[in-house]
Amino acid sequence: MTLHMDQLADLDQVARHLLDEGRDRPVWLFEGEMGAGKTTLIKALCRALGVVSVVQSPTFGIVNEYTTQQAESVYHFDCYRLRNEAEALDIGIEEYFYSGDYCFVEWPERITSIWPASYYQVSIVADATGKRTVETQKVG
Repeated sequence: MTLHMDQLADLDQVARHLLDEGRDRPVWLFEGEMGAGKTTLIKALCRALGVVSVVQSPTFGIVNEYTTQQAESVYHFDCYRLRNEAEALDIGIEEYFYSGDYCFVEWPERITSIWPASYYQVSIVADATGKRTVETQKVG
């Protein structure tokens, strides 16, 4: 699926479309250049899921746990600062991936050998005017 965001006002609608399509995949891998809007889109997804926690990038902690109104967990990973895949294994990332809870992963290219067999891939590209293109694919 390909979606276009011309302005930030489109964000919540895009998030709802993504959740409709990717609902059967708990692990979502977000790809895009720095500043493409990965964290911003994850914030919108969390709003749509009813997260009551403050959503922010887990850059320094690697993983943040958020709670929804239904007391379900949503995990947000930022693998940018990982030096190697062993660091991801040390935090128990595979346990999160197989928990059945949503796991939104930024910079997944740093942990390719750890990806589960089934996931939802989300690629974001921003053009010079700030418009974004979001392409998705179900894998596995």
